[in-house]
Amino acid sequence: MWSPTLRPPVVAVMSVALFIGACASAPPEVPVGPDGEPDPVLVSGREVYAARCSSCHGSAGDGGSGPRLAGVVADVFPDPGDQALVIREGRDNMPGFDSRLSDDQIDAVVRYTREVLG
Repeated sequence: MWSPTLRPPVVAVMSVALFIGACASAPPEVPVGPDGEPDPVLVSGREVYAARCSSCHGSAGDGGSGPRLAGVVADVFPDPGDQALVIREGRDNMPGFDSRLSDDQIDAVVRYTREVLG
């Protein structure tokens, strides 16, 4: 049986462990190509996704405060240009990133979400 004096420390330790676990998850790695190296554009896209997108869309694109991307982004945006436009201009609660990301970064994160997250 739990002692009332042990509950606060146990709850604090469990909370810290959950927080560390949540922060430790990272977006999926970029697979290596036929040359044994990952595509540098996809690596850049992963970096942008980790820094700008994963906090809302989830580290693996499973959703969170933003919608799920994994497995559906190409269906929702058959034309990658339409996806890039949403990233640039924003939509609903998502801010636009036009002034914060270069065209190359936007193109890279579009490719990463489509090719790695699916």
